[in-house]
Amino acid sequence: MFALMPVNIRLAVRSLNRNRMRSLLTMLGIIIGVAAVLTMVALGTGARGSVEGEVRSAGTNLIFVRAGNYTRGGESVGIAAGLGAAHTLTYADAQAIAAQVPGITAVSPGLSRRTSVVSGASRAFAPVDGIAAAYAKAYTWNIRPGHMLADGSSEAVIGRTLADNLFGKGFDPTGKPITVRDAAYTIVGVTDDTSDEHNEMLFVPWRKLQAGEGIDYLDYIVIAAEKAGEASRIADDVKTLLRQRHGLASAANGQGYISQQGGGAGRPDDFTVETQAAKALTQGLYTPAAAFALANLPKLDEVTLSEMADTLDRASDTMTALLASIAGVSLIVGGIGIMNIMLVSVTERTREIGLRVATGARSLDVALQFLIEAITLSVVGGVVGLMLGFVTARLIGWALDWPVTVSAQSMALAIGIAAAVGLVFGSYPARRASLLDPIDALRTE
Repeated sequence: MFALMPVNIRLAVRSLNRNRMRSLLTMLGIIIGVAAVLTMVALGTGARGSVEGEVRSAGTNLIFVRAGNYTRGGESVGIAAGLGAAHTLTYADAQAIAAQVPGITAVSPGLSRRTSVVSGASRAFAPVDGIAAAYAKAYTWNIRPGHMLADGSSEAVIGRTLADNLFGKGFDPTGKPITVRDAAYTIVGVTDDTSDEHNEMLFVPWRKLQAGEGIDYLDYIVIAAEKAGEASRIADDVKTLLRQRHGLASAANGQGYISQQGGGAGRPDDFTVETQAAKALTQGLYTPAAAFALANLPKLDEVTLSEMADTLDRASDTMTALLASIAGVSLIVGGIGIMNIMLVSVTERTREIGLRVATGARSLDVALQFLIEAITLSVVGGVVGLMLGFVTARLIGWALDWPVTVSAQSMALAIGIAAAVGLVFGSYPARRASLLDPIDALRTE
């Protein structure tokens, strides 16, 4: 059988080449089906990665370290009031956190001021934050238009709302100069952020803002955890590290999240560490209520991440099932088209089949000839559909600014499905051709 395969392939190609237009129209269903499969898989995989990134950024993966530690009303629950303001948080602390605490993807030093910003004849009183380029990674910013500021430069990134107030709604401010306390910057990007707070702010490199202020300390440090479920563990590691670096006792007065801010041995911390989840949960709560809430949710990050992961998995499964159904229908329609044309081909070539059998061809040889023709139609259509799907996925991703992921596995899967469609839907016409009686076939006009 294998020795005859090259002969049957040549016969199949020759037969298909005789009716090029019909062969092309027959392949069209497979081309569209494979292109749909590849496009949907590419967009679906990219979308899942994008959603996972959004879940991480909008969920519980951030940890905030702030200078100073004043806990109003903490005495009623055994928490030291703390130091209201402190200038002990430094860039060296941020470097130590990045180097010594595992599971971190981004660390950005920060300074926060509220001051006048001027650009030409426009002026506004707005929050100005000194940050590092890693700040955009922590918040998974999309800077449009423009790009993220560079560390140590004189570049600035402006919030969309502040840009509208200074330059007019919808105006592209990139390249425009802006002055903060006599320090000149050039706007290089606009934040695309759902946070109203960020949209009203101006962001500049922290080193230049620090130099302009004549200070050597930080107001805060933003930390992004690689996995949201590890935010609480990272927060605890950061507290321990900073207590060691600041000469404070490593043990905490209490076991709860807020009570740990009190430091140890009667010495309150000179910093505050808070996870994004804890910050959201305790927003607006008085200290005793906040302490009670957090004491009853010791693994808030893990719970939140688990809920988000379950939701994402359910949405992904639903989307996958929907895409698979649509692509499956396309391929079935293409397979039916192949089977229909192959049956027509068997009818048209009945005399040819009779001649082959009469000159010594076996039923298996006839079946292989028509089966290979069907598979050839499917595979060629699959290759064309693969190229079309790749181009289509890229174009859709570019037009919608949507992430696209085309893997070698998805390409191999598309070709494999195309070949399987040809094999399945070509089997019946091939069997019908192999069962033709040679005498009756020769009588056919």
